Amino acid sequence: MDNAGKVLIAQGGGPTAVINQTLAGIVLEARKFPRISNVYGALNGVEGIVNEDFIDLTQETSHNLEQVALTPSSALLTTRIKPNENYCKEIFKVLKAHDIRNFFYIGGNDSADTVRIVNEQAKSANYNLCAIHVPKTIDNDLTENDHTPGYGSSARFVVQAFSGINLDTKALGGVYIGVVMGRNAGFLTAAASLAQKFPGDGPHLIYLPERKFSLEQFLQDVKIVHDKYGYCVIAVSEGIKDAAGTPIISTLKNNLDTDSHGNVTMSGTGALGDLLSEYIKDKLAINRVRSDTFGYLQRSFLGCVSDVDQHEAREAGERAVHFALWNRQTEGSVTIQRTGYYSVNYHLTPLELVAGKTRYMPDEFINQTGNHVTDAFKFYVRPLLGSGLLSPAQLRSPRVPKLLLPNS
Repeated sequence: MDNAGKVLIAQGGGPTAVINQTLAGIVLEARKFPRISNVYGALNGVEGIVNEDFIDLTQETSHNLEQVALTPSSALLTTRIKPNENYCKEIFKVLKAHDIRNFFYIGGNDSADTVRIVNEQAKSANYNLCAIHVPKTIDNDLTENDHTPGYGSSARFVVQAFSGINLDTKALGGVYIGVVMGRNAGFLTAAASLAQKFPGDGPHLIYLPERKFSLEQFLQDVKIVHDKYGYCVIAVSEGIKDAAGTPIISTLKNNLDTDSHGNVTMSGTGALGDLLSEYIKDKLAINRVRSDTFGYLQRSFLGCVSDVDQHEAREAGERAVHFALWNRQTEGSVTIQRTGYYSVNYHLTPLELVAGKTRYMPDEFINQTGNHVTDAFKFYVRPLLGSGLLSPAQLRSPRVPKLLLPNS
């Protein structure tokens, strides 16, 4: 297929700390090919495509692109719209009008599904279009991938946050609950386990959406840990569910907000942490109980980026261009496969294997009691966090013998 013409890039879904590395990789690599006349960027994802709201990245300096690559969040802005068939028809109409022959959509599984639909419409119209999905998600929940760009940096933030939380809670005692993003997959919450350095360190308990959550068992777990160490640090996925598959936040509170897809809003509220905290106070009579909802903090935190994540996000974009312009592939999703400890390779995978599907934490990554992770997960996640990970220290001085007896 001769895919000479223009390139269009868009970003969809939640921002990440490294998504602009992928953007820069696509732009800089595509501009090397003489048969590419222009490289456009759509503002606000598919909304920008339908509204023909484009910027001409052909005229962007390489220096500034490199600076943007180091900047978190979506430089092209983004959208939460999940296009249906009719919406995709409008997308295709615009692509055709602007002679777009290469479409790169950076996003998660919904974005992959959009690419799939647009590809089918181009084929039906006998229009030469190469449409490729490039992975991005902090949830790490794309099928066919060992991991996804954005996850490593967010996981790094979670690890370092819980390292500090552990030190703080240990100093004063009590219970701390950190609610981490993860509606259906617990990869990001599980990363908190890397904060454990010394015996007795938290997070002592980790709860994931892949295992049913019981409030009664939760209380027992907290009491055992608190009685043993004098404090308890807990990492909880926002999407934890009961045995019936109902989000725990729904069982504890009524009249919750929902998003445009009908899902209960989780990240925009501190309700889950607050409700679990009150439950512990009420049932266990522990006075010092605190909670935080990490929310957007973990997605685009400036200065907390995995160098491994940066490099892979950049290369995923470059490889997407290679698949389209060197290998003349017409469609697919770029996927990352682990080839050793630690190296990766990139493949172009059929869109139907990724689009609209969710990857979950494997059973071997979760302990038998469902309240923590295994060493296999720690081995899996450690290289993704990158180099220079901060690590706490503790005093090792011997205790001074007491001179006064308790009853003297």
